[in-house]
Amino acid sequence: MEIRIAEHAGACFGVNRALDIVRKAADGSHQVYTLGPLIHNPRVVDELARGGVHSAESLDGIPSGATVVIRSHGVVPQVITDALDAGLVVDDATCPLVKRVHKAAEELHGDGYRVVVVGEKGHAEVEGICAYAGPDAVVAIDPSELPDDLPPKVGVVVQTTQSAAALQAIVEALRPKVEDLQLRNTICLATRQRQQAAAALAAQADVMIVIGGRNSGNTRRLVAICSEACPRTHHIESQDELDPAWFEGARVVGITAGASTPADHIHAVVAALEALR
Repeated sequence: MEIRIAEHAGACFGVNRALDIVRKAADGSHQVYTLGPLIHNPRVVDELARGGVHSAESLDGIPSGATVVIRSHGVVPQVITDALDAGLVVDDATCPLVKRVHKAAEELHGDGYRVVVVGEKGHAEVEGICAYAGPDAVVAIDPSELPDDLPPKVGVVVQTTQSAAALQAIVEALRPKVEDLQLRNTICLATRQRQQAAAALAAQADVMIVIGGRNSGNTRRLVAICSEACPRTHHIESQDELDPAWFEGARVVGITAGASTPADHIHAVVAALEALR
């Protein structure tokens, strides 16, 4: 049984940056909180908690003087203002590429375009983007979610971890409906690389293992992409979930991982698979 790891897999620049920021904060004397999970990986969040980093769903209850780390997905600007007003120390771990989406949405709205955000409703990153996209922003992941009453000028931005297929479907649906369509393809390079590498490996593999949080949208998209080429695709968070029966008769086992999956999680899965050979 040959084990192959996708050319691009695992934690991206934004996630590693966020982890560096929170770990540096935890080395200081202040209490440290993240506003919501720092990244969408329950194992990493648990590891941070064991290191004294608390996760809070709101600013309420975070003691004055504590450090609050803004997670990689970003927040609406008012949250940072409220945190500073509450006497908190703010460390902003928002991914720079997410901030690029904020800027694109703000510019399009300022130029008179109604902004369509291609992304998941309720996702933390999307909520932050909408704060810059104007009160009439539309969130859609499927053309069926687009409203009928679109103005002549529409601008499109994309959640950084969305799939190219979702973006293309929205754009194709919009083209015949509007006079002036402005597209800002803000899918990040790391996402594109991981999706392309996963698809290429899945086409060669008998079994695919996708590692990452089940609450991670980009990991779930990798699962969907791999499943199209390799029906024996399995989504796991840890090596403890591996089932030897999955690999019966398999010659090539492929591994990929979501953008919130640290390298040591991938190494642990590889070691467990090697023990099965």
